[in-house]
Amino acid sequence: MKGIILAGGSGTRLSPLTKVTSKQLLPVFDQPMVFFPLQTLIKAGIREVLFIVAPDHAGDYLNALGSGTHFGCRFTYEIQDKPAGLAQALSLAETFVGQDSCMMILGDNIYDHDFSEAVQQFTSGAHIFVKEVDDARRFGVVEMDENKHVLGIEEKPEQPKSNLAQTGVYIYDEHVFDIIRQLQPSARGELEITDLNNLYLAKGVLTASVIEGEWIDAGTFESLFKAAEFRRQQVCQN
Repeated sequence: MKGIILAGGSGTRLSPLTKVTSKQLLPVFDQPMVFFPLQTLIKAGIREVLFIVAPDHAGDYLNALGSGTHFGCRFTYEIQDKPAGLAQALSLAETFVGQDSCMMILGDNIYDHDFSEAVQQFTSGAHIFVKEVDDARRFGVVEMDENKHVLGIEEKPEQPKSNLAQTGVYIYDEHVFDIIRQLQPSARGELEITDLNNLYLAKGVLTASVIEGEWIDAGTFESLFKAAEFRRQQVCQN
């Protein structure tokens, strides 16, 4: 399985910090933010990783990460010229993934969940990871039955059907790029990851599991501070 880290975008919610570097290279206590999703992939057993980055700071990623040798991995880089949705960003990985499956993670998402079992057990279709949240209206909301089967996904609904949020980790089979080509831009002109997952759901091949432990989307000042505190606790415990 190949790994993909999405580290594009302009990071406007963290301006003026992001005027000088990419959001995913900002420090989280003692290391750059992007190290956390990378470590999540490595822990899951993935060693070939593609970083999808914005053109303004592509060189910064090369300086911070290099070829991957230091991490026991092989890194590849792809430029996303203009943000146009998570599914559009994923489409840039088609040549890198080839006929393999892939695990995509957002570059500002921090977990302490171990995804290795899900990676090892994955065979086909798509698999998403959900977590209970307090304000589901801010997320893609996943409705599941008592047997953990996905019934539907709604993007930021006014009246959520559950408190389960779709988190920033996704596993897809080799057919994902053909399915992305079926997508139409949303009202905001982007190819949405929720629309992609709903197409897999319509085919009856979307599964989901609930993650344990911490999940931080470190894209705001409050969550960035929370991430630094979380990392500090990890360091102090060790």
